[in-house]
Order: sequence, then C-alpha cells, then structure tokens
Amino acid sequence: MPLKELDIDAVTYFDLNNQVNIPKNNQIQLEKDQEALDAFLTENVWPNVLKFDSLAERFDWLFENNFLERQFIEQYRFSFVEKIYDFLDAQHFNFKSFMAAFKFYNQYALKTNDGQHYVETYVDRVAMNALYYANGREELALRLADEMIHQRYQPATPSFLNAGRARRGELVSCFIIQTSDDMNSIGRTINSALQLSKMGGGVGIALSNVREAGAPVMGIANSAGGVVPIMKLLEDSFTFSSQVGARQGAGVVYLSIFHPDIMAFLSTKKENADEKVRVKTLSLGLTVPDKFYELVRQNKPMYLFSPADVEKVYDTPFNYVDITAEYDNMVENEKIAKYRVDARMLEEEISKLQQESGYPYIINIDTANRANPINGKIISSNLCSEILQVQSSSNINDEQEYTKLGSDVSCNLGSINIVNMMNTADFSTSVDTMVRALTFVSDTSNLSVVPSIAKGNTEKHAIGLGAMGLAAYLAQNKMYYGDDESIDFTSTFFLTLNYYSIKASMNIAKERNESFFEFEKSAYADGTYFDKYLENDWTPRTEKVTQLFKDHHIPTKNDWEQLKAEVAQYGMYNAYRHAIAPTGSISYVNDTTATLLPIVNRIEERQEGMIGKVYYPAPGLNNETMPYYVSAYDTDMRKVIDVYAAAQEHVDQGMSLTLFMRSTLSEQLYEWKQGRTNKMTTRDLTILRHYAFNKGIKSLYYIRTFTDDNQESGVNECESCSI
Repeated sequence: MPLKELDIDAVTYFDLNNQVNIPKNNQIQLEKDQEALDAFLTENVWPNVLKFDSLAERFDWLFENNFLERQFIEQYRFSFVEKIYDFLDAQHFNFKSFMAAFKFYNQYALKTNDGQHYVETYVDRVAMNALYYANGREELALRLADEMIHQRYQPATPSFLNAGRARRGELVSCFIIQTSDDMNSIGRTINSALQLSKMGGGVGIALSNVREAGAPVMGIANSAGGVVPIMKLLEDSFTFSSQVGARQGAGVVYLSIFHPDIMAFLSTKKENADEKVRVKTLSLGLTVPDKFYELVRQNKPMYLFSPADVEKVYDTPFNYVDITAEYDNMVENEKIAKYRVDARMLEEEISKLQQESGYPYIINIDTANRANPINGKIISSNLCSEILQVQSSSNINDEQEYTKLGSDVSCNLGSINIVNMMNTADFSTSVDTMVRALTFVSDTSNLSVVPSIAKGNTEKHAIGLGAMGLAAYLAQNKMYYGDDESIDFTSTFFLTLNYYSIKASMNIAKERNESFFEFEKSAYADGTYFDKYLENDWTPRTEKVTQLFKDHHIPTKNDWEQLKAEVAQYGMYNAYRHAIAPTGSISYVNDTTATLLPIVNRIEERQEGMIGKVYYPAPGLNNETMPYYVSAYDTDMRKVIDVYAAAQEHVDQGMSLTLFMRSTLSEQLYEWKQGRTNKMTTRDLTILRHYAFNKGIKSLYYIRTFTDDNQESGVNECESCSI
C-alpha cells in the first residue's frame, strides 16, 4: 500500500485511536490505543518499509541513492555496524502508543524521494544517531545506542532528524544575535536571520541598542524609524527563508522594557493593530531588569532612555549598561533623552497583551546575570526563552566587514526522559554519554555564515541538555504536581544531573587539555560556583524521594569538594550545559509528557494536518495514576513556578516556562461547575510574573489560554527549538 495512495477511509488505526476519546461503560478505552498502534504498524509501516537481503546491501543502496553520508559509516569496521544493529535488535524496542509510532514515521523516518516507502525504522534512526555522534568511537557508539533505544536520551529534532543524512540541514537548534545602532549592523542582522533560518534553527534578535522612533539622526530631529520597521523586515525574512522548504524560518525579537519604543513594540501584536505595524508570525520578548519590579512595587514614575544617548554617555551599547545600577544616574543625566511613563500602566499593558496573544516572553535579565557563572553579560535569549549565554558586540563598516568581531550564541539541544532515566542505576555513564553527543554537534557545526555565531560557538562549546517527562514520573509514582514531594524530587534530580554534567565536561577538558574561552575568569575556576553545594544540605527532605533515589548516588558534600578541586585543576570544556527547552513531537515519540510542565488533558487531542484528530493518553494512565494527572488549567500556576524554581537552582541557563489560563465564558462556566467564582485576570498574570521573579525564575515563555470554543490559543509551538 504506497504511502501516497493510502486511503484514509480504508484504514482502521485512526478509527481505533479516536475511540480512546469515547468512554464505554464510563471507562476510557485505553486498549483501543494499543489496537490502533498494532493496526498502524501492520497496515501502514511494515508493508511499506524497504526490504534488503543484508545490512551491507541496505547501506550500499542508501549511499548510491544519496540518502546517507558515507564518511561517518566508513569510520567504523562494518562488523561493528552489524554489532550495533544486533545490540539494538536484541532490545526488542516497541512503541507504547499510537501517537509515538505515528509521529516518528510521519515526521522523522527517511522516505523514498516519491514518498511511497519508508527507508528506515526507529532502530535505523537510532543507529544512525549513535554512529554519527560517536564519530568513530565504538564504545561511545554503543553507549549512545543504549541510551537512545531505551529512550533515556533524545536528541533535539534537528539533530535526531538530520544525523547522517546526505541531504540535510544543520544540527543546531537555535541562535541569538544582536543589532547595533547603525544601518550596517541592521543590514547584517537581516542577512544573518535569512542564513540562520536556511539552516533550520530558530533565531533570537536583541534590538535594544537601536535608537527610538523620532530620535535625531546626524543631528536632524525626528529622523529615526525605531525598532518596528526592523521587526517588519525581519518577519518578512523569516517568512521567506526555510530549510529546504521543510522547516519555516522563525524568530523572536527582544527589547528592553526601558526602551522608548516599548509601547509601539507591544502594539505590534495587538489584534486591532494597523497592518502597517502588525507582526503576525514574529515572536516578542522583553528583557526586564530588577529596577522595573522595584518601580512597580513602589508605584513610582518610570523613565525610558534613548539608547543612542546612553551609548554616548557610557561608551558602551545600551544592552550592556546595568540599568538597575545606573537608573538614578541616567535619570539625572541631562545628556540622555528620556520619556516618562507610568510603570504600573506598562505592567497592565503587558498583562493585557499576554492574555490576548500569549506574548511577550519575559527575561528577568538581572536574575539571569546574577546566576551566570561565565565572564561577560547575558543580554537576550532565543526563540523559546531557555538559552541564556553571554554575548559581546560587533562593529561593521560600510563594506560589511567586521572591524570588531563580537561573540553571539548557538546552542544544540537534547533531552533526558526522566521516567526512563530513573530506571538506570548509572547516572554518571548516561550523562557523560549525552554530554559527549551534544559536544560533538558543537564541535562539528559549520556556522561560518554568521561569523559572530561561529566565534561564540568556538569559544563556549555550549550545549543544552534538558529534560522531559516530569509530570509522567510524578503521576506514575503517585506524587501531586507542585506538592512538597514533587519539589523535593525535582531539586534532587537536577542536582544530580548538574553534578554529573560538570564532571563530564571536566573529563572532556582533561582529555583534550582544553577549556572554554576565559574559563579562568569563571565562577567554576575560582570555586565560588560550588559554594552553595558545600554550604547547604541538598539531601532529599522527604522519605518518598529518599526511597526513589535509593539506587542512585546523590552527590555528597565530599563529592562536590572533590569535583571543585578537579575543575580547578583540569577546567571545563562546555561553558554552558543545561537548558530546559519545550518538547514537542519528540516527547510523543518517547511516550512521555512534555518538558517539566503538567499535562493539558488526560487524553490529549492533536490536530494532525488533513488527517484529522489524533488522541494521546497520558503515559501510564490507569485508575491508580489518574488522580495525579491534573490538567495545567486546573493547577495553581504558583505550583508550576515552584517546581521550575526547584530545577532552576541547578540549571545554568534558562527554562521554557509556560503559564496556563482559562478565558472568558468557558472559564466562567468551568468555575461555576467547580463551585468557584474566581477566575484568572490580567491582575493574576501580573502577580504571577512578580511571584516568578521573587522565586528566582530567569525566563517566562508564553501564556497559553483555553478559550470559549474549548480550543487552546496563544503562541505557536516552538518547532525550531522543540526537542
């Protein structure tokens, strides 16, 4: 049955899967999902997978037809390639849900050019990833195969999809660049957005250095166009550029909340905005210093500062000026043009826009910099708000040449499946394997098309090892999301993960005799990073979590003391190691819940293009776990923030933290049925942002709203960074 000619009406697996959402005798028909899975594999997959008489014949065909690169396979003895396949086959991997298999074969499996046959199975894709990222090291390839076939580790979509393919995009997930206050830099930024989108990564762009609309240019008043016209150009660039038509370009622009264009910036996302200024697909984010929260709390007037004047006075771009420290001096300085607004009015406008559109993202920039262990300043973030790394500015002349080459950001991502990770007794080997796979992507990615990105990648060797499946693990172990046990577990898990990733990075530095750029100026080198692990007791606080970790070694103070000494002696290879990105399709393939968030529904409904609705039961859903699977829309968002704050203690970058709210009539009806009259308002969003700030949260991603027609609205899924 050729894929292109598949008659949807003739297959049974969609009908079977849809019955999961139809109760029978007041019971969810979970068995129908397994029947749908079996039918999908029997009717669609196995009849359409290309068959070969031998593994050697298969690889010859893949090389001859330009499906796979030869070089990475030829690094190995072919007998070893056969060995890794024998190992994978012996694990008897099976998908656990219809959605998992459907997502993999629909979005990830190689297909023939005409789309009529599958060229690979899940085992094949795992084998290609393991062989590719091990780079000829047989022992590491076997370790990677073990991690992936047991779904403890999952590379990000760009990495998992493209590994080993002859016709592929880049493996890196996301980028951050910045614009200076001149036309050459703006032009270079737009070109960089085009080039990076062609690679398939999401792009974050810091615009705060650009002077405001109406500011003087060369002494002529009311000349500058401000940031909004640049945003329009960027949106068109992302719309135009894509990765071979497979992945649409996507980007976010970040602006300081103290920039004079702040109101115009926010207005571009309003539903009633003029089409000349409205941006439909470009995402918005704000960098928010501590000073803003202070002004709101004290109900004081707020001043916005002209970036061009600030740069002249401080001889440094606006992004790099500490507004919290210099605010009073800037207010008093007559050489800096400034604009007065009401801080609480601006706070209300942000809440209104978040309720209406899901935007803007919020980066608590001072919080991020206080926790930053690396020399330099964090000024912005990426498309999904979880990447937080230092940058330095560039200067470009009229010939579009760099007279000063700064450093920008790239990051490749992967995610741990918490449920399966807790089933292994060897965190050390698993994390070491994952760090090495991610490091390979950093070491081998060709990012020369944007020199500042290439420089940052070469200097930092940054990676972003994240996690997914927290809600599934909590429910399956009968812990309510946000209670003391769940927070205790989250803290203990990420503490352990942090320890072993530092150890892995130290071992790589020791092997290569190389550390990241300016390691000697970092908090790792002087040892202050380790102080909190030496001064505080991080052992589990609850009996349940103690029991859950009884087969795992939780780092002790002696372990941290020894690691501190080893890092001081040998250094670290990766300047950044962790980031909690949103997990989209890959969390389905791994049969787990997305990122660290609660579930949305016990039976999740997904619209899969023209095919229609597909239903995904929460992993491990049964009568015992059902009470512990509470929808995010029924969860106090402060509990979500508490859980993320527990993880943030041990995550060196950021986390894509989404907030969920009900809206208007559907919300009121829900509250009435529950016997409550309260509802989430813009004031509640304001309170939550302040609560997150006070809990040490570095970034807030988007606001997801449940609307009147029982559909979710808000920001589109972050496909470029989703893992």
